[in-house]
Amino acid sequence: MSWQEKLRGTRKGLRNLNGAMPDTAKAFGGLGKTVKEGGVLDYKTKEFVALGIAVADRCEPCISLHVEALIKAQASREEIADVLGVCIQMGGGPSMMYAAKALECFDELTS
Repeated sequence: MSWQEKLRGTRKGLRNLNGAMPDTAKAFGGLGKTVKEGGVLDYKTKEFVALGIAVADRCEPCISLHVEALIKAQASREEIADVLGVCIQMGGGPSMMYAAKALECFDELTS
């Protein structure tokens, strides 16, 4: 399955879940907006942190959403790779496997 297909599937699943619990979805969305727009770190830096956590937690849907957000924020392949290096340093072998998935996602979504 391609990363584009995974993104579509993730969005479809989230729409379904959000429809089942609209108040919770709205509150979670508000939290995300507040976190991304507030504070001293810029949006791209926060997305790098989110990608690192997605790799560490081995969440492919999260990886795809945050890689896509980083592409929109004009992150370079080199920046993504640098973040993935920190993920590997902190998480060892399992993080290396998911870092490879994150870079594959970036390469596919930017080609």
